[in-house]
Amino acid sequence: MRLLIAVFALCISQTLAAQDVPALKLSPNQFKTMVKEEKGTVIDVRTLEEFAQGHLKKAVNSDFRGGAFAQNLGNLDKDKTYYLYCATGNRSGQALKLMQEAGFTNVYNLGGYKDLKAAGLKTKAAKTKK
Repeated sequence: MRLLIAVFALCISQTLAAQDVPALKLSPNQFKTMVKEEKGTVIDVRTLEEFAQGHLKKAVNSDFRGGAFAQNLGNLDKDKTYYLYCATGNRSGQALKLMQEAGFTNVYNLGGYKDLKAAGLKTKAAKTKK
């Protein structure tokens, strides 16, 4: 019985604690709604080659793997809002964690580019070679 009460108390405390933490991972639809109210900078943390294949229309590229993201971090305003994405959400999740550790508070992971594109977000297509 004590174990059951302890487990129940733990579940309640974690539920209450989770309510205080903002959702850092946004679905494409959540992003569409939120960006209307809270403007911010959209950062594509994929490589330059991936970015050139297509990206969200107003995104800026800052390559996480190549080190550009870490170098550019000091130039960003910690009080502004940032929306991060990559190919799958993995690198943007790592970038989000790095930003949080540096003191940024308004940072969101949008996940993968293909999901964002499929949800109808405006994109800029890859440049075709002539």
